[in-house]
Amino acid sequence: MGETIRRVNGYDHNAYTYYPVIIVGAGASGIAMACKLKDKLGFDQFRIFDRQAGIGGTWWINRYPGVACDVPAAFYSFSFAQNPNWTSFHPPGREIVQYYHDVCQSYKITDKFELNTDIEQCTWLEDEQIWEVTLRRLIAGMGDVSSKERAKIVKEKGDAAVYSETEIVRAKVVISAVGGLVEPKGWPDDIPGIESFKGPVFHSARWDENVDFSDKNVVVVGTGCSSAQLVPRLPNAPYNARSVTQLMRSPPWVVPSFPAPGGDEWWEKNSPKLMKNVPGLLQALRFMIFVGGETAFFKLFPATEAAAKNRKLYEEKMLERMKGIVPEKYHEILTPNYGVGCKRRIFDKRWLTSLNDPKIELTTKPLASVTEHSVILGPGVLYPPDAKDESPEKEIPADVIILANGFDTTRWLHPLRVAGKGGKDLVELMDERGGAQAYQGTAMDGFPNFFMIFGPNTATGHSSVVMASENMVNYSLKFIKLILNGEVTTVDVKHEAEVAYTAQLQKDLKKTVWQSGGCRSWYVTEDGWNSTVYPHSQIDFYRRCLFPKWNDWSVVYTKKGVAQKRKTQAVRLLAVALMMGGAYRLKQSGLGVKDLKALLRNSLQGGLATIIQLWALCKEQVTSR
Repeated sequence: MGETIRRVNGYDHNAYTYYPVIIVGAGASGIAMACKLKDKLGFDQFRIFDRQAGIGGTWWINRYPGVACDVPAAFYSFSFAQNPNWTSFHPPGREIVQYYHDVCQSYKITDKFELNTDIEQCTWLEDEQIWEVTLRRLIAGMGDVSSKERAKIVKEKGDAAVYSETEIVRAKVVISAVGGLVEPKGWPDDIPGIESFKGPVFHSARWDENVDFSDKNVVVVGTGCSSAQLVPRLPNAPYNARSVTQLMRSPPWVVPSFPAPGGDEWWEKNSPKLMKNVPGLLQALRFMIFVGGETAFFKLFPATEAAAKNRKLYEEKMLERMKGIVPEKYHEILTPNYGVGCKRRIFDKRWLTSLNDPKIELTTKPLASVTEHSVILGPGVLYPPDAKDESPEKEIPADVIILANGFDTTRWLHPLRVAGKGGKDLVELMDERGGAQAYQGTAMDGFPNFFMIFGPNTATGHSSVVMASENMVNYSLKFIKLILNGEVTTVDVKHEAEVAYTAQLQKDLKKTVWQSGGCRSWYVTEDGWNSTVYPHSQIDFYRRCLFPKWNDWSVVYTKKGVAQKRKTQAVRLLAVALMMGGAYRLKQSGLGVKDLKALLRNSLQGGLATIIQLWALCKEQVTSR
């Protein structure tokens, strides 16, 4: 591959740096793409830009107490860089970030990152068939605040308080690895008085490590996954809050986290030894978790009678579990009035148990206003919606307010602006067509050589987002390889293919619990557009990524590419001819169906024997510890 990073028109005032590939985002998707570019294509002439000050994406920026992965680590890791050394089944955020750094070191790509750098705009230059990219270098740490906060600082103190430099570069290929959970939601516009509050107010995704919680009254707004991890920690050392009041609009479905084999204590003590010394065990565990997730998808998520019955049984079991853990006063408000799976479930280890702590109070009274040292709740309650609760307003003392109210997940790529052919804005085009969308979650027509990793409708409610990202990386590389090899100048998904794909996707989503489960969730916009989840299994998504529909793409070949295409077609024809010839010779030799069955049976017996040997080795490792 002859493409290299270089300076163009170096002596002139309009000189610029050319990058064959630019990756936007230093989280899991960006790291996976960088590793695969180097490992699969042998290509290292790329840069990864991220506005944050560290590598790791959402795991680097989220530092709230108890932050951890709720998917087992064996499955929440790259297939090409599996880690036998996890210290726990659900490791904390710090360990996940260290894992990402170790992967970058192993693949020797750490020098490819440029942090504290915001990519503000990408513009397609049709005449030159290239992307013009506006980079804005940030004052250290400014990339770690939200875009709203940066805009506020610029308004109050000027550009120089946030940005140190602006640079225009160009790239042949731009890959957006911007995650979905980027921009934290701000303070609710309809709740007055926040400007008068005397204590600190911050989002869980922008945790203020300088705040002293000791003997403080804390109010937490929200009952999502982050709050379920942080609330149980606040009353205890080292935080030692005096009280924690948690505000809930409606209850989530709370299910037990995926259990560690042998229990957490046994697993933490034995797993590193087992995973390192028993061949194939880590891969087998990863596969079993995957199968468990896929099985859960088919049992719970379709809008079918069979799945509805399964959900009902599952819901009854989860409610029985909840009532066996929390005080009776919470039973009613923790009973959801929608189907399990409609919103993201909380995979819980501590939250329900923590509600027995007298320092923690869960309430569905609405947040009405804020004063200097308190919040006003009520009158009445938000949940249950039919409750005849006429209780008056209640004033709750507050020294610290924590927003755990989620992210702005409906405006994809925000605040990155992308202008394609004819200057068309990507987000505006999506909105014109109904909402955030992309063919295969990866491409939009009119934006050549621009790929999204973990784009719209690629999240899962049952599996690992890392696996989904890897599938999209591998899919995109099939096109990127042709560009970097000089076989193709541009690739662009066809308009009719994108529109048809999205229409079918939205139709299929209506046949899932996400659209028919009777809830309002962050998966869906106010007008019913689901831009978040994929309506089928990860097996199906893997299949789609493995076999691109080339007829859905406009591919402009170079002379080299045309020659290579003809060569590939000739090789395929030859392979078919050889297979037909081999089949004819096989028939002539007299080898029958019974002989083939015997051959297959012997192969299966050999595989079973290998599994039995692995299990024996596993038991031997445990008993010898």
